[in-house]
Amino acid sequence: MTSPSESHTFPARLSDAERDRALGVLREGAAQGRLSHDTFLRRMELALAARHPEELAALTADLRSEGRFSRLLFGGVERVSSFTVRLRRAWRAQRLPALRLPPGPYPLRIGRDPSNGLRLSHGSVSRHHAELTLQDGLWVLRDLGSTNGTTVNGQRVTGPTVVRAGDMVSFGEMPFTLAAGR
Repeated sequence: MTSPSESHTFPARLSDAERDRALGVLREGAAQGRLSHDTFLRRMELALAARHPEELAALTADLRSEGRFSRLLFGGVERVSSFTVRLRRAWRAQRLPALRLPPGPYPLRIGRDPSNGLRLSHGSVSRHHAELTLQDGLWVLRDLGSTNGTTVNGQRVTGPTVVRAGDMVSFGEMPFTLAAGR
C-alpha cells in the first residue's frame, strides 16, 4: 500500500489527437510515394495498436514534414517546371496547322482513303482513321480502329471524346489544332 505522500508516475497515455496526427503523416507519406503500400499498411496497424507517444514518433520519424525553406524551394522548382511544360505546349500549338470544325451536322471522316471528308496522305494515318461528329452541340472525336492511334491534347483516344476549339489532336503522326468553324 502506498502512502498519500508517494506519487505515482504512469507513462503518458496516447491521445486520439496524437494518433490522428501520426496517421495523417503516414497517409501523406504514402501519397507522396515515400512509403510502399505494404510498409504503409504495417505502420498503420502499428499506429493503431500503439500505447505510447514514443511508439508513434518511431513510426513517423523518417516522414517528418519538410521545413519552410524546403517547401519554398521545391514549390518554386515545381512552378518553373510546369511553366516550361505549358510554354512548350503553347509554342507547339501556335505552329500546328489548324483543323476547322465543320459547320454542318454531318460527320467528318478522316483518313488516307479518298472517300474521307479530310484526306491525309501520310503513312502513319490509316485509310479510315477517325471521325468528328456533332452531338447535342458538342464535337465528339472517335478513333475508327486506326493502327497508329488518335490523340487529344497528348492523350490517346480510347472511346468517344469531346473536343473543342483549341484542342491539339493528332491522327497518327499528323498533329493539328482544332479551330472554330466558318
